[in-house]
Amino acid sequence: MTRPDAALRQARAEQLVERLGGRPLVLVGMMGAGKTTVGRRLAARLNRHFLDSDEEIEKAAQMTIPEIFEQRGEPEFRAGETRVIARVLKEHAVVLATGGGAFVNEETRALVKGEAISVWLKAEIDILFERVSRRSNRPLLKTANPRATLEKLIEDRYPIYAEADVTVVSRDVPQDAVAGDVVEAVLSYLQRQD
Repeated sequence: MTRPDAALRQARAEQLVERLGGRPLVLVGMMGAGKTTVGRRLAARLNRHFLDSDEEIEKAAQMTIPEIFEQRGEPEFRAGETRVIARVLKEHAVVLATGGGAFVNEETRALVKGEAISVWLKAEIDILFERVSRRSNRPLLKTANPRATLEKLIEDRYPIYAEADVTVVSRDVPQDAVAGDVVEAVLSYLQRQD
């Protein structure tokens, strides 16, 4: 990367920080879309604190997410998720990566829409399936046909994710490039709001 690119990238990040004020940036989308990886890079670029709602839920519950699903069920997990996200959104200048089902919850979606700028990291099924297949800690994919389950989740969730303020395509490139796409897309969105 040449220096002018780095300087431009830094200038765009500073513009975004200024336009956001302290408002949180919330990444939504399917498991495997890259919310955590992109979120960490985005937070570093914007000099913000990064939080992952799943990690925060695990800390609060003192259990892993698979354990919460197994012992308490999905409804209790979603209720805890909403409480954790409500708490995190009160923090100043944060980048928050949410779990795949968080934005689907009406209460959580209303909280995010009221307090933050939401970014949907949209990815195609092949990319998602390849990424989620690397890890076995996805409770919703513990089915006889995980790919069919993922396709059904996409069918159900994509219309809801489309309600996010901004959509950025998560593709098979270095996640730093996707973080740059997020900076540009959110800047463009905020400029249109003026």
